[in-house]
Amino acid sequence: MEHLYLTVIFLFILFLFLGTGVWVGLALLGVAWVGMELFTSRPAGDAMITTIWTASSSWTLTALPLFIWMGEILFRTRLSEDMFRGLSPWLAGLPGRLLHTNIVGCTVFAAVSGSSAATVTTVGKMSIPELRRRKYPERLIVGTLAGAGTLGLMIPPSLTLIVYGVTINESISKLFMAGVLPGLTLGLLFMGYIAFWSFTRRDEVPPPEPALTLAEKVRQSRFLIPVICLILTVLGSIYLGFATATEAAAFGVLGALLLAAAQGSLTWETFTTSLMGATRTSCMIALILAGAAFLALAMGFTGLPRALAGWIAAMELSPISLIVALTFFYIVLGCFLDGISSVVLTMAVVEPMIRAAGIDLIWFGIFIVVVVEMAQITPPIGFNLFVLQGMTGHEISYIARTAVPFFLLMCLMVVILVMFPELATFLPETMRNAPG
Repeated sequence: MEHLYLTVIFLFILFLFLGTGVWVGLALLGVAWVGMELFTSRPAGDAMITTIWTASSSWTLTALPLFIWMGEILFRTRLSEDMFRGLSPWLAGLPGRLLHTNIVGCTVFAAVSGSSAATVTTVGKMSIPELRRRKYPERLIVGTLAGAGTLGLMIPPSLTLIVYGVTINESISKLFMAGVLPGLTLGLLFMGYIAFWSFTRRDEVPPPEPALTLAEKVRQSRFLIPVICLILTVLGSIYLGFATATEAAAFGVLGALLLAAAQGSLTWETFTTSLMGATRTSCMIALILAGAAFLALAMGFTGLPRALAGWIAAMELSPISLIVALTFFYIVLGCFLDGISSVVLTMAVVEPMIRAAGIDLIWFGIFIVVVVEMAQITPPIGFNLFVLQGMTGHEISYIARTAVPFFLLMCLMVVILVMFPELATFLPETMRNAPG
């Protein structure tokens, strides 16, 4: 009964702070402070300073601002135009035609960005006017971007996977490799939906593009060479064991700067703007992580995580039942919080449950990214919805409706992960002597 009382107090204070517009990181720090003052004898100030320093001085965490900066640099290059020109000749012959450029373009950019919002913005700024000019249905232009943009959270380098790995002290390199096959599978599900639409709504499919010879297609593909080289540099160095995630991020930043310089996009203004954008995003995430670390400490002193884990264990839920319950829990939570906040806010309580249930933590990291992806396209907080509203001028309600099929496909992806856990664990298990 005592722990139920503590849970109610913690949740009440947290939602009070969030409801009054306090930043998520500060709200977490405030809840932890109140918990330490009311329910423990340890000085709250000393505990907070020590915990924040420990959480902020993690070497693994240095990969986060570097990957964010890489995405910011690439966002200011001509990468989206080049990707469209390089991909469209090969995708125009598929069922659904050029709509696949949204899916494949987001998949490619996700592999060098790590940010869902950056992926949507970069791909959408080129594909939206091109697809509108060719008379593709508006709902599918917007819906495919909303859904495929979430691949930025799954396909490495994923900011959410970095945050998850730091939070539970798991290898970032292994988490990155675990996200490759599920990310590609989810992309294929999206492409399958487009093909299904093209077969069932033939009257909505625009006329085919002018036929190109193989030589012309290959010539157009030269525009993809820079981004493919960057992907191979970042992910290849991790997978082959040449570099840690942090070192690969540094290579990625250098590669992005060289790519921007080669395209003529690297000016002093774009350099400083990208650096400040990365700084703002990194500071926001660092504040959330610091607040979550202090909250985890406060909850540990109260014994709340152990009590909740024990309560779950007493219910004798099977691992499948626990995953189903957590799926609904994170979908609801995602309606009110962004993905990174959802992860760090809940890990102190959820991690003991997962360990007690014998669920692989690498697999669970991929699972949690899929359900967090759903939060990107669910109102009222779905961030991709706001990005697309700014780009298209549509109402949030309209954009959310266009994203419903892709939300359901993500639910199907959770089922696939449960049925075939090797999809997430195969590549990490094949890594040998990989630094992490």
